[in-house]
Amino acid sequence: MELRQLEYLVAVAEEANFTRAAQRVHISQSGISAQVRELERDLGAPLIDRSARAARLTDAGAAALPHARAALAAAAALRQAVSEVSGLIRGRLVVGMVTACTVPGLFESLALFHGAHPGVAVTLAEDESAALVERVRSGTADLALIGAAGAPPPDLESLTVVSERLAAAAAPGHPLLAGRAAVTLADLAGHPVVCLPEGTGIRATLDAACAAAGVRLDVTLEASAPGTVADLAARGLGVAVLSESMAAAHSARLHAVPVSDAALPAVLALVWKPGPGPAAREFLRCCRQAFPAGNQAAVARG
Repeated sequence: MELRQLEYLVAVAEEANFTRAAQRVHISQSGISAQVRELERDLGAPLIDRSARAARLTDAGAAALPHARAALAAAAALRQAVSEVSGLIRGRLVVGMVTACTVPGLFESLALFHGAHPGVAVTLAEDESAALVERVRSGTADLALIGAAGAPPPDLESLTVVSERLAAAAAPGHPLLAGRAAVTLADLAGHPVVCLPEGTGIRATLDAACAAAGVRLDVTLEASAPGTVADLAARGLGVAVLSESMAAAHSARLHAVPVSDAALPAVLALVWKPGPGPAAREFLRCCRQAFPAGNQAAVARG
């Protein structure tokens, strides 16, 4: 008994015709008929009733058909498993990362993956969160660490690394923050604001909160990295809006409080398309090892 004979039996059963079955499996009609007869001799029973115009299964053929399909499926799964391992050994992985990201868990994941699979070429690409999401959707990146407002895009699978509130930060003694445990968006509206640019998760979170509250902020300065935003605010050029962990990283120079009515959290998450390839699946396994449960302190351009 050979796998090709089982394939031919399934084709004849589904097409109910030797000619169409032969065309489907790219073999001559005489060839498929001979192979099915050989299978029948091997099993000791006729599988196809050839007495009518249509080729019909005999009782023995009907009993054999599900097992033939199962054997073919198992063989296909075996080939796929070997192919995936081979692909992982020789493959390529493209990981996107928000610009100015310094999340130790991501770098630890890359190190774990490289140590386990040194034959896979890894490319790390930095960009804005919005651009990285499009790269994942288009397939030019396998996974990406992005910032988002409230939740990652629903059409992608995700692993949330950080979910935290927005914070307003300014130099000690700034009149907006003096004696306050929190501020509102309306409070911020009376002061120049320093923030990350559009296309980042932090800015998307801030803009969504302002739209919901009907508040318009005066964003006078934008910078491409949280450290630069913090530095500008520390020099008195405005009130910085960052995530809580970003602001906390600069606590020596800035006083920070939560923005109480910014309901959506700022989220940092890994995203990927459903059905990732073997290299991406293995990298995700490394990520789940490297990222501890719950929120991670992170300084990233979201």
